[in-house]
Amino acid sequence: MRVSFDLITENGVRNYGEFVERAADLVVSYGGSLSGEHGDGQARGELLGRMYGPELMEAFREFKRIWDPDWKMNPGKKIDANALDADLRLGTDYHPPKLKTHFSFPEQQGAHGGFAEATTLCVGVSKCRKDENGTMCPSYMATREEMHSTRGRTRLLFEMLRGDPMKGGWRSEPVKEALDLCLACKACKTECPMNVDMATYKAEFLAHYYEGRLRPRSAYAMGWIHRWAKLARLAPGLVNFFNQAPGISSAVKFFGGIAQQRRMPSFATQTFTDWFRKRALQDQDKPQVILWPDTLSNYFHPRIAQAAVEVLEHAGYQVILPEGKLCCGRPLYDFGMLDSARSLLNQILTALRPHIAAGTPVIGLEPSCVSVFRDEMTNLLGDNPEAQKLKRQTFLLSEFLVQKADYRPPQLKRKALVHGHCHHKSVLKFDAEQELLARTGLDFHVLDSGCCGMAGSFGFEADKYEVSAQIGERVLLPAVRHASADTLIIANGFSCFQQIEQLAGRRALHIAEVLQMAIQPHPGKS
Repeated sequence: MRVSFDLITENGVRNYGEFVERAADLVVSYGGSLSGEHGDGQARGELLGRMYGPELMEAFREFKRIWDPDWKMNPGKKIDANALDADLRLGTDYHPPKLKTHFSFPEQQGAHGGFAEATTLCVGVSKCRKDENGTMCPSYMATREEMHSTRGRTRLLFEMLRGDPMKGGWRSEPVKEALDLCLACKACKTECPMNVDMATYKAEFLAHYYEGRLRPRSAYAMGWIHRWAKLARLAPGLVNFFNQAPGISSAVKFFGGIAQQRRMPSFATQTFTDWFRKRALQDQDKPQVILWPDTLSNYFHPRIAQAAVEVLEHAGYQVILPEGKLCCGRPLYDFGMLDSARSLLNQILTALRPHIAAGTPVIGLEPSCVSVFRDEMTNLLGDNPEAQKLKRQTFLLSEFLVQKADYRPPQLKRKALVHGHCHHKSVLKFDAEQELLARTGLDFHVLDSGCCGMAGSFGFEADKYEVSAQIGERVLLPAVRHASADTLIIANGFSCFQQIEQLAGRRALHIAEVLQMAIQPHPGKS
């Protein structure tokens, strides 16, 4: 159990001291030990006399004096220890600046609140400094550098606000350098015991860091993908030629800040929304659901959205699309383009207002886009009742089919290797996905593969390629290469598709496509 104390007011610090002293006396009265697995340190040093008594403490003092006569080796920790309330990280003189931020940080409602309180969440447990399992923290797993761990980054942000030793505030270059390799995977939001949310902190920092300044070329090339995709729709074949032709492609990548080792994804010859609006209305007597045509599924992989339509109709629903060309703006967060992100979210709320009021479910296919609706939207728009309602009625395909439709798909007797998207595992949870796969009868194995390493635009950026590949090679890519040719590779994110295809040579399937495979030999409704 972890007890949180008020360590920024005089009464709070006094209560902390009284509590710890009484707890120490209680432990000693039962013959217990004040020392924990992490030792004593200054947090318990002053209390050791209560456990060991004056005679042993004097023996410790004499022993230390033999080896450290000048008292230079870590003084004030165990022998003649500093007071419990000395050198507190916060203390009564902690007065961080009142910052105007883009995000509202609704979960931080303490005395200082907001971003300032968020930077104090880390207590140094160091679960982010691991490489054996889980997803947090992919950049640390690759570099093994403290500055690239969740703990290291949080500490730097804390020091940035104090102005000691980090100088420069929002323009601090050391903080920018530490955040640069954050993949915004959101794993720390659930795997960290304190729920540090580094993806949000990074987006907030970059928004201020680049205020009034030009961003890197990659920010405009990939952060604005929703704009470029709309233009590419006019002549996808021509755009694909320029993106993939030798020589020309290299120039395009250079000007876009994209790694030369990467292949540019091809735009589809027909978008999903164009295909959908040309087909006849289906199942008009059935309950309606909105299928969210995210930019990636719409312009690059329309087959996934088409499969989702077939699955939802097989489950007994009428599929409709939102009016207009909307985008959740997911790539914008990676570059701190939060004003643009807010504008897109407001457009969504306006376009979906009748459906929000009616409670029509919104079903997404791309986990990173659904996580915008379930995480960033309410944080960025504050206490907006429509945003709160839309958050509650937005689902991933697997969530909706399991939790709302209780869908029982036809059986599919195949082997499968499953990789979970970072946002799916952290913000959205992976339980419904596994339940739905189990209902198909698949013999599947979910990899403990962490992050694929692509993470949206991250793996496409020229200066991130090596780290991106290193992260993927930790578990995911070797597992895919060793899978038999008839084993299905299942992954739901566009980034995951690209990393697997480009570095392992296999095409991964979205769960909508897997369910479509199960349905096609069974033409009836379920």
